[in-house]
Amino acid sequence: MKSIYPRVMKFKAKHPLTVGWRTKAHCRVVEDHINDEEKVVYAFTAQKNDNYFDIITTCVVVLTDKRIIIGQKRVLFGYFFYSITPDMYNDFQIKMGLIWGKVYIDTVKELVILSNISKSALVEIETEISTLMMREKKKYGINKRIRE
Repeated sequence: MKSIYPRVMKFKAKHPLTVGWRTKAHCRVVEDHINDEEKVVYAFTAQKNDNYFDIITTCVVVLTDKRIIIGQKRVLFGYFFYSITPDMYNDFQIKMGLIWGKVYIDTVKELVILSNISKSALVEIETEISTLMMREKKKYGINKRIRE
């Protein structure tokens, strides 16, 4: 057990306005894909879409010491799994609305949009993602290759 579900529930207790359903099932998807040598740093729930009114696409986002993982269990069968490694990561944005905020993670291939996140959680999420990506890019010298 990688202890993801308790972390997500702690996040939900701290930021109760964040919309999230079936988090235990989503956590199991992520736990199946975390490697033994990875350490979970941070976990939260959000909606993987760009629409504040679409509240049925809940996912769990987990930051490990190596990558960002997004897991989403489908209702009947199967699941969706996304992994964002430091070499695929470009940038991200935070947008705050009246009640909820959105996180836009720009990768080389796509734009990942996480919505219906409590406004109080946005700074915390920004700090965790920034810290992870800057540390990993520095470790592997990705910034040096881009500048050359």
